Amino acid sequence: MSMKLFTIGVSKKSAESFFDLLKKNNIKKIIDIRLNNKSQLLGFSKEEDLKYFCEKCHSIEYAHEPLLAPTKEILEQYRKTKDWSIYEAEFNRTIELRSIIDIFKKIIGDTKNICLLCSEESSKKCHRRLVAEYIAKRQKEIEVVHL
Repeated sequence: MSMKLFTIGVSKKSAESFFDLLKKNNIKKIIDIRLNNKSQLLGFSKEEDLKYFCEKCHSIEYAHEPLLAPTKEILEQYRKTKDWSIYEAEFNRTIELRSIIDIFKKIIGDTKNICLLCSEESSKKCHRRLVAEYIAKRQKEIEVVHL
């Protein structure tokens, strides 16, 4: 049985385009993997607003899982150095230590059409891609799709 694991970033998306993408891909559950998701600057993607819009307006389950996010220290180091290779190595070590496969399985349960959410517009230099690739490498039935 194969499963698609979607990823999406909220930056530079309107609420309309964001929810249209989720609807078009039949997303049933969003896993917010941002470390910081409470800032007023986040607009519709602020945790309590996003949870409300997902669950009440679009029948999409919402979960926040900061264990799938980089640590504050990893983020600060990357902001200072802009060295993606160091960030990627540090974050991959972190998720290895956190046993994210178990965390992921617990969060998704029997739900299909899961989407990992973070801030970055593109998945290219984003931890959501690293999380999705890590999971897909260890769960062979999973195909990653970046929205």
